[in-house]
Amino acid sequence: MSSQDTPRGAAVFTGRRVLLDSQSTVGPATIHVDAQGKITRVTPDYTPQDATLDAGDSLLMPGVVDGHVHINQPGRTQWEGVVTASHAAAAGGVTTIVDMPLNCIPSTVTVDAYAQKRESFQQGMWVDVATWGGVVPGNSADLLPMLEAGARGFKCFLCDSGVDEFPPVDEHQLRAAMTELAKTGGLLMFHAEMDTGATVDATHDPTQYATFLASRPAAMEVKAIDLVIRLCREFAPRVPCHIVHLSAAAALPAIRAAKAEGLPLTVETCFHYLTLSAEQVPGRSTEYKCCPPIRDQANCDLLWDAVLDRTIDFVVSDHSPCTPDLKLHACCGTARPAEGDFVKAWGGIASVGIGLPLLWTEGRARGLTLQDVVRLVCERTARHAGLADRKGRIAPGFDADFVVWQPDEPLTITADKLHFRNKLTPYVERSCVGMVHQTVVRGAVVYDTAKINHPDDEWENGFSRLPRGQWLDSPITPRY
Repeated sequence: MSSQDTPRGAAVFTGRRVLLDSQSTVGPATIHVDAQGKITRVTPDYTPQDATLDAGDSLLMPGVVDGHVHINQPGRTQWEGVVTASHAAAAGGVTTIVDMPLNCIPSTVTVDAYAQKRESFQQGMWVDVATWGGVVPGNSADLLPMLEAGARGFKCFLCDSGVDEFPPVDEHQLRAAMTELAKTGGLLMFHAEMDTGATVDATHDPTQYATFLASRPAAMEVKAIDLVIRLCREFAPRVPCHIVHLSAAAALPAIRAAKAEGLPLTVETCFHYLTLSAEQVPGRSTEYKCCPPIRDQANCDLLWDAVLDRTIDFVVSDHSPCTPDLKLHACCGTARPAEGDFVKAWGGIASVGIGLPLLWTEGRARGLTLQDVVRLVCERTARHAGLADRKGRIAPGFDADFVVWQPDEPLTITADKLHFRNKLTPYVERSCVGMVHQTVVRGAVVYDTAKINHPDDEWENGFSRLPRGQWLDSPITPRY
């Protein structure tokens, strides 16, 4: 496979193995792109002569859309930032990321905060970026103005979020927010955990994962999801509802029943819930901590069943990094009293840009197809973000966002291959298959492994020196 310098005008992309969407078969194709980065024509042939990028026998498919990323900018850029997050995304074939409204300061809960985030991201996006807004107590009047400004929808917490500036909402406050959102069909997403009275057993060792896991039982998710379904039914079809990062398979029967009823309910899970299990977590290894937690292997298997039977709509990273000291991790140096304490450590898994090989490696052994991959991490995530008219497929009128990768090529995830700011992740030294070689955003090559060791005026460490990403605030496309 080969590419010319990053295109500045019309471009042509071709390959012997191209997958246009989840309904297509893999075969030869040539994709013509205009100077604005829009696909103008797709032909079923392989024409390498004069191509801007010739994928050869590598797989060329739509770029990944990651609908759940914490970029933490502005305000907590020591945790992450748009440059490092979008570099990491590009290196993993992710061409669009949708930022969460919390962990940045200010939280994205007003039009002014939305504008501050958009302004802070300028000149630092190597992939396209959009953002969700947030629902917090007392901001119902801000929701419709944020939608008009470009927010893709809204997220709320039904339990403590971990940061003071993004408090949870109760049922009364949810009803006020949903009454506003019903005026325009705005999406409401739920961190679906609620207090059940479970507490940490102080007699158990907090440096053992089982101690933390017992304090976040599946019942917390089941209770919250029951509330979500009840409110979804009450406000249907005016307020689509979405459950973020489903961890507990015990909630699947209620979710299946709600979907069978025809409620406007969607569900995501994360790469970590499909590729890690509680039995694998070593003591003191707080890089595995997240909320809701990674559960046992039997739970993981049931989540996979739900992915394959389409109960779970799509898969995201929920990239939620922090600095190693907040993880109370041994990598920080001198031992401290709370080192390795799962209960006190910050919860979140860092994984933006490594989801494609993780999902494919585990999934193909369970019958996952390449078409399933496109559906789960391209098409459905694009629709979820209200970008179904421009992202997630290769077709005329869509943005020319592609990933070129080798699904059978082995790789080992090492710290030097991670481009997010803090390299603390449970996936270091994990073996996978599915090597990303090139990433294209609206017709511009922004990442190319062939350029890693050959810097020049246009390339550094495999990335284009010029950021090609844009802020996305286009009208929201229908989700149902």
